[in-house]
Amino acid sequence: METLKESIVITVKTKVSAPIELVWSVYTDPKHIVKWNTASTEWHTPKAVNNLVEGGSFCYRMESKDGKIGFDLEGKYSTIEKAEELQYTLSDGRQVKVTFSPTTESRILVVQTFEAENENPMELQAQGWQAILDNFKTYCEGQL
Repeated sequence: METLKESIVITVKTKVSAPIELVWSVYTDPKHIVKWNTASTEWHTPKAVNNLVEGGSFCYRMESKDGKIGFDLEGKYSTIEKAEELQYTLSDGRQVKVTFSPTTESRILVVQTFEAENENPMELQAQGWQAILDNFKTYCEGQL
């Protein structure tokens, strides 16, 4: 008999000093995604496709800059509330939720909550997703 194990959920967050319209656009528009979607300077996202509708899918090609390794991050949207929330399922079945909330400091709090995968240590996953979110913040604020 197969036993189901409970998912481990990881949360990363950042506060972006930019208007919500810009934050949403930078987060969801492929022309921006290819500029910020990387966890380190050795990697890049040469291609991003995003069908931003409920039931729509996305695919971000992530590769090492030397071209030796790469993968497609793919998923399908289940919930889209413009400038407020995204929920999607990754191609491996893991669930992700992203919220965009105004704060009292004239910033937008972006929170990503995702189910961890089983191949890499939890700390490494949290660090990688946080690094990408930090790049998002830096790139987004640089668009002002």
